[in-house]
Amino acid sequence: MSTGTNKSDQKLLLTVAGVMLVLIVIAAILKPQTDPDDPRPTTTNNAPNGAKAAYLTLTAMERNVSRWNKPLAEFNGEMTGAQAQRTTLVLANPEYDATELSVLRTELKRFLNRGGRVLAAGPFSATLLPGGDVERAGLLQGGICHTTPEGPGPLARSGSVEMAEQGRWANGSARVEVAQRCGSEAVVVRYAVGKGEVIWWSSAWPMENHELSHDADLRLLLASLGDGRDVIFDESLHGAEKTYWDIARGLPLRWLALQGTLLFALLVFSFSRRRGPLRSPVMMPRSSPVEFATSMGDLYEKAGATSAATDAARRRLLRVITREAGVAQQSIEQGPEAIAEALEARLGGDWSKLREHLQRCEDVQHSRIAERSALALIRALNEDARAVRARLKASSAGGAGASSSEDEATVAIG
Repeated sequence: MSTGTNKSDQKLLLTVAGVMLVLIVIAAILKPQTDPDDPRPTTTNNAPNGAKAAYLTLTAMERNVSRWNKPLAEFNGEMTGAQAQRTTLVLANPEYDATELSVLRTELKRFLNRGGRVLAAGPFSATLLPGGDVERAGLLQGGICHTTPEGPGPLARSGSVEMAEQGRWANGSARVEVAQRCGSEAVVVRYAVGKGEVIWWSSAWPMENHELSHDADLRLLLASLGDGRDVIFDESLHGAEKTYWDIARGLPLRWLALQGTLLFALLVFSFSRRRGPLRSPVMMPRSSPVEFATSMGDLYEKAGATSAATDAARRRLLRVITREAGVAQQSIEQGPEAIAEALEARLGGDWSKLREHLQRCEDVQHSRIAERSALALIRALNEDARAVRARLKASSAGGAGASSSEDEATVAIG
């Protein structure tokens, strides 16, 4: 593939990536931080029902304020007993599954027994509290009311506030101190649990952005949090604030990961096949010795010419015997016996194996033998040729050594 095409593809990819990056930045700048209709009282929600104003107000008052985004079941594990005694946990309209109820209730009770304080707002928060129970609103049926303070406590001294009566504290569910009422229905209560204390509101209205500008709402919030206490807003029990892992629970993640891996491998393979370097297949030239040997082998195999192959090996051995070992042609013509005797006379040693191999070649010259037998015979003839050359090399080395000894003796006599 040409270099120009690769550069063109790279330029296109960089252009698309640049355009996407610009669009993401523009969307992040122009998009509002939260949905104006978001009803969740979270500390990051600047919509009317959010609690961001309460978080920022407490921060401006130099209170130690923070958010809790981990599972609430881990809350006590990261807090000592001394920290619990000076900490207030805020649960504003929490959302949870029925399967989580037992664990959450146990964790909150443990926190309260260690001296912690819990500010719980909303009917579903009461179910998490030890001894907590609510009933449906009475006459108002969930309307908005101006509360009536009751008693001398700091919660009552905050004054009358607007409260969305989403439920009322059930009579007899716990020994509580009622601080605010809507008519005859308790909507702000407090009671002790172990070393700690629970404050419950019928709804989170007094801490929401649209209400916190009223003095009575801010006084009720500060009185409920307690003087000098660290404040932790729980964000883990708001549906949209859950982690990606919580959302993914129950999905076949293993099979999804396997399918994603296979898809990625397929994309890489297809891309590499299209974008990889192009190379011509290796072609053996017709003039190559390997090509010639392969072709001859194919011809011998197709013709079943085992006798021709063995005869070629026999002739190679005879050339070595005549041209290199110097055996006379007359001995060659007399047959294997004469060849073996000539080699013994010229080179010494036992050449009976060579005689047997040559005799075997003459026996199969005009007949067809199995390919395996022919291969074994050819290898034996090649070994005989190597043995003749090795004996010739040894004889020439011995002769040279004898000549050197004779020359030294002549010099010594002289």
